[in-house]
Amino acid sequence: MSADYGLNVAGRVAVVSGGSRGIGRAVVLKLAEAGTHVVVNFLRDERAALAVVEEAESLGVRALALRSDVSSLKDTEMLIQAAIENFGRLDYLICNAGIWEGAPLAEMMEELWDRVLTVNLKGTWTLCRAAVPFMVKNGFGRIVIVSSTAGQRGEAGYSNYAASKGGQIAFTKSLAAELGRYGINVNAVAPGWVDTEMAAASLESEESRKEILGEIPLGRVAAAEDIAGPILFLCSDWARHITGEVLNINGGSVLCG
Repeated sequence: MSADYGLNVAGRVAVVSGGSRGIGRAVVLKLAEAGTHVVVNFLRDERAALAVVEEAESLGVRALALRSDVSSLKDTEMLIQAAIENFGRLDYLICNAGIWEGAPLAEMMEELWDRVLTVNLKGTWTLCRAAVPFMVKNGFGRIVIVSSTAGQRGEAGYSNYAASKGGQIAFTKSLAAELGRYGINVNAVAPGWVDTEMAAASLESEESRKEILGEIPLGRVAAAEDIAGPILFLCSDWARHITGEVLNINGGSVLCG
């Protein structure tokens, strides 16, 4: 196991929603590498979740895969309760589960609007609603919400997704103000393009990829690991005086304070 360097995350316990693939998987493994025990939340792909658990355990920590639909408060309460029962504590909550589906406004059906807002925004609320009472009781917690550049500048054809991600940013700032007195820090990360399954359709076309790269000053699409490292930082003691912030991880494609 690598040196701690004052991060003080070893022996802590994290719940990572959407932890079986993409950014969530990278976060699970980055936390495990630093010595944090992890709960891998998943909805459908149990095989992938168990594979991540096996990888995490090979790094010397305890890990557990738990199925839960974050759009259901009842499901999420059971997820958090199971995490507490298995590990005895909950220190970090990474709200990562989300979907990217859209359509032009004139073609967007109510069901599509509702589905994206329910998973992305309500799902963030259910996780926090279930976890925060335990963190308050313990006087400590770190919550990191995975938002997006779409929540900062909008995204044509994905107004539902952008609204959900903008909502996460407002939610982050509200919770930071509300929960700081209980020793709970709440921050968000706002990734741009990330080379994951979610973005594969847009990145597989050479023409589309070239256009995307042209908007990124650093000249490359982020890997999931590029998002996981900053999330580890926000959980650590290095970020103990940071709350209510949105950490932009986009290669310079969106420059905002």
